[in-house]
Amino acid sequence: MRITLVQGDITEQDVDAVVNAANSSLMGGGGVDGAIHRRGGPAILDECRRLRASKYGKGLPTGQAVATTAGNLPARWVIHTVGPVYSAGEDRSALLASCYRESLKVADSLGAATVAFPAISAGLYGWPIDDAARVAVTTVKAADTSVAEVRFVLFTEDALAAFQRAVGE
Repeated sequence: MRITLVQGDITEQDVDAVVNAANSSLMGGGGVDGAIHRRGGPAILDECRRLRASKYGKGLPTGQAVATTAGNLPARWVIHTVGPVYSAGEDRSALLASCYRESLKVADSLGAATVAFPAISAGLYGWPIDDAARVAVTTVKAADTSVAEVRFVLFTEDALAAFQRAVGE
């Protein structure tokens, strides 16, 4: 598997699947989640509502992943995963790693060859970017997946630099 890093907007990535750093409601929100729902259009929200009405009545649990259409995005699918909120007093890194592993499992089940990830939990959920990058890169490198390319799409220069350091280690 090839790991690539780009600074940019995840909603503009021409890949098979874009990973959404969703909240458990699956109904959209701020940050990456809001951007994906806005650009992807109502088809994503419609599928999320169906998921909530069936399998995920209480919401998508932290660390799990589920796919929907990508709507108007250039991708084919959106893989929604709920990252943990950072806590200085509790190690939640296993939940963060699970987001990447479970998203790749969903990607494999879809036959996705290219997947774009944001820095899950590193925005609104407060995860320190260097540690978020370390967990992301370590987990993806160790994953048993058929995905050919994992593209980390980072919104800021600081995030890009943190992921560059993590890939280099």
